[in-house]
Amino acid sequence: MKKWGKLEPGEKVKLRDIDPEATTDFSGSKAAAEQKREKMHATLDGLQELMWAEHRRRLLIVLQGMDTSGKDGAVRYLMNGFNAAGVRVASFRKPTQPELEHDFLWRIHSQVPGDGEIVVFNRSHYEDVLVVRVHELVPEEVWRQRYQQINDFERMLTGGGTTILKFFLHISKEEQKKRLEERVADPKKHWKFNVGDIEERKLWNEYQKAYEDAIEKTTTDHAPWYIIRANRKWYRNYVIGSVVIETMKKFGMKYPQVELANIVIE
Repeated sequence: MKKWGKLEPGEKVKLRDIDPEATTDFSGSKAAAEQKREKMHATLDGLQELMWAEHRRRLLIVLQGMDTSGKDGAVRYLMNGFNAAGVRVASFRKPTQPELEHDFLWRIHSQVPGDGEIVVFNRSHYEDVLVVRVHELVPEEVWRQRYQQINDFERMLTGGGTTILKFFLHISKEEQKKRLEERVADPKKHWKFNVGDIEERKLWNEYQKAYEDAIEKTTTDHAPWYIIRANRKWYRNYVIGSVVIETMKKFGMKYPQVELANIVIE
């Protein structure tokens, strides 16, 4: 596993061996990371404006994780650093009936970024090899085919100019318990609590195995997975922000040049 939890194609994944409490690749404290927040947000804002102005590249950020793993928090962190122009968040919940009447990627494809755009997926097409598998909503021979279908779909997107960053927010079962208890105890967080989360928690081991298989089988050079140690929220945000910034800086973007020599403003 490389810096920031980036996986290599073919690398085996055992989530129980990855400490979600650790702050690997960052030697500073929470306070040090918080001090860098404003600078990172300013950098994200500048890169996103440049990307929108250049209007050539596309960036897709995929956030996956167990309930309470911090997907919404990561979205807030990223969006605080972006201008609203050229950025969207797409959240994928239980499919509607019209969506179920199409292939599983149909609703996903309509939300991918266009030129100059950044799109953040809060959950994604990976639900169709996770929830669908754990709850046996389709036969095994169906969901097993989807790993390759996802790889083909993502290869098509990257071939068309989309950069894909996939983040799995890795928390411990103990941390999830703590966060669920906080939602129950705090009236301001009741809206976040779903009784169904308790039932899903009983399937923790099944979900961990489903995630391991999905990450292993869909880690590619063109669409890498990052396993983010997400027990510490500040570290989760710092790592995701750092990866996005590093990726966008490598784009080598430039503001469009416009011929203004003969423009007269009266």
